[in-house]
Amino acid sequence: MQIIPRQLQDMLAASARKFPEKIALVCNAHRLSYREIETKSDSLAHWLVNSGVTRGDRVIVFAENSVEAVIAFWATLKASAVVCLVHPETPAHKLTHYLKDTRATTLLADAELIALRAAVFAEASFLLNIVVSGSLSTDVDERLSALTNFSQTIVLEAPPGPPVQRNIDADLAAIIYTSGSTGAPKGVMLTHRNMLTAAASIMEYLKLDESDVILNAMPLSFDYGLYQMIMAFAAGGRLVLERSFALLPQVLARASREAVTGLPAVPTVFAMLSQFDALDRYDLSAVRFLTSSGAHLSAMQIKWMQRRFPTAEIYSMYGLTECKRCTYLPPDAIDRKPGSVGIA
Repeated sequence: MQIIPRQLQDMLAASARKFPEKIALVCNAHRLSYREIETKSDSLAHWLVNSGVTRGDRVIVFAENSVEAVIAFWATLKASAVVCLVHPETPAHKLTHYLKDTRATTLLADAELIALRAAVFAEASFLLNIVVSGSLSTDVDERLSALTNFSQTIVLEAPPGPPVQRNIDADLAAIIYTSGSTGAPKGVMLTHRNMLTAAASIMEYLKLDESDVILNAMPLSFDYGLYQMIMAFAAGGRLVLERSFALLPQVLARASREAVTGLPAVPTVFAMLSQFDALDRYDLSAVRFLTSSGAHLSAMQIKWMQRRFPTAEIYSMYGLTECKRCTYLPPDAIDRKPGSVGIA
């Protein structure tokens, strides 16, 4: 009997039961199975609860795309808390706003980012715990209290399974901040039910399954990037996680080695790919779909994508943080309506 997920982390748990030894995440030199992601996030979740994180508390994850960021996301949900992923290049004034707005009790962050923004965190008296990925210098240690290294939270002595769930599907799962280009950034409040519904909708029209390998080089703090992880794990597929498209040869080489089937990006990235002379050196024949969001694709970009990926379906999408890619243009309509981003 299929168990209907009531919370986001139920989807990860289901894939971990079905495909325990399958590689779920490829990130830099790391290759983690579903069992490893499940057990590590369980362990961190127990640590969070034991450290005072309770139902509805806000937990900020301030990190590059990394194994630690992935584990922290799922662990926060398992601790019945609310996860807020923050872009690693966020300036001090916006970070201060996020902290005050969420009144976060816990921060999980890369060491170099903590060092860069130590003054901001030192002023946040409501932060009870700071979990550090990497090594901090002594002077930063002295300015901040309640520091714990990420490796100390992943312990073999943790009880099996996640902590007892305290929340329901109508509770908040995540807060994702808008860019704040015309004012103060606003936190979009997303429930488990909201995010489950959005993920299920997109997975259905992309026809995702356990055979899919999705490349994500967009930040997890961007909902378009975050949902690549959620959907890959929900489908029992594999996520190939990169920091960005900046090191294009490295990203393409890994995409080729992993036989990536799904390539999500924004139009500016597809434009960059179209101008990359060495693109044909990489075997991308396994790609079966390309998705674009954030802005509409030009007719010229569409024609290039069709030539370069002749067997792939192209999905031009539109959505807001509140509802993700709530509409999309069916691939068979893209020649008829190249200027469209979806069904009204």
